[in-house]
Amino acid sequence: MATTSMEPTKKSLLDRLPVSSHIRQSVGLQRTMLLIGVVLCIVFVVAAIFAPLLAPYGYSQISDDAGSFPAQAEPGGKHLLGTTVGGYDVLSRVIWGSQTALAVIVAAVLMSIFLGVFLGLVSGYFGGWLDRVLVVIADAIYAFPTLLVAIVMSIAINKGQSGFWGGIFACGFAITAVFVPQYFRVIRAETIRLKAEPFVESAQVVGASSARIISRHIFSNATRTLPLIFTLNASEAILTLAGLGFLGFGIEPSSAAEWGFDLNKAMSDASSGIWWTGVFPGIAIVLTVVGLTLVGESINDLNDPRLRGRRAAGAKGVPGPSTAAAQAAIAADVRGL
Repeated sequence: MATTSMEPTKKSLLDRLPVSSHIRQSVGLQRTMLLIGVVLCIVFVVAAIFAPLLAPYGYSQISDDAGSFPAQAEPGGKHLLGTTVGGYDVLSRVIWGSQTALAVIVAAVLMSIFLGVFLGLVSGYFGGWLDRVLVVIADAIYAFPTLLVAIVMSIAINKGQSGFWGGIFACGFAITAVFVPQYFRVIRAETIRLKAEPFVESAQVVGASSARIISRHIFSNATRTLPLIFTLNASEAILTLAGLGFLGFGIEPSSAAEWGFDLNKAMSDASSGIWWTGVFPGIAIVLTVVGLTLVGESINDLNDPRLRGRRAAGAKGVPGPSTAAAQAAIAADVRGL
């Protein structure tokens, strides 16, 4: 009699990637929302990376071989989205602005992830007086509004106006200071929970060092919620940069394109019926934030076995898995890690 192999099939690298694996798990409306978010994020990243190729003009260009650009020209012709009061091409400013926003996300969110995860792992695993001190500091920092800290940092670093890297530096430090407590609290709570698990206690019994236990057994399990926090904080980073530019504390227009600054200059145009200078930068902000939020919320839902089970069951017309089955799935994931 032929025997059937019970060995699990090994997933490919593409299937193990966060977004790719979640798309395969999603069904119905959840998949639609996730795909819309992924498409918006891809458009944003592609526009940022290939801005020099996609933008018809430079971010501070106000003339070409035919002469100076007209001020506040209506959309059409060689200026598809019109021009601003300063003669800048709106389409070019919107495309170049995505590059500035992506630089802020990379600089700010990655710094806050590194510090927050490191401090959360150390605080949750070792505990004691170090844990109490870090918790008090994190709670104190978390009480400050993000935009207020960003304004103070911008004034302290570059006197309120800056070039490209100066603005990225100011906004990145402000967001890092405010977002570190979020990563710290999440990772700390997961580390405290995982420290009491049998596989960690077994590693301690066999004499594994603290550094090895943290890096090999706790880190991969404690950071499973980071994709959600990353996408939400990336949205907040874009809004913070736009707020700085709108209030006049952002990047100078001759140094880089920035959506918030363009919205500030478009305020006086709105009363004159010139809508295109403010609508298109605003749409760029909204679509980028919506795309990142849809991806983050979808990943959060699909990471929860109860929500994933109910969605899959609703799509197939059968009851969802039991609590015991969900717990067994989690245990299998932990053993696989």
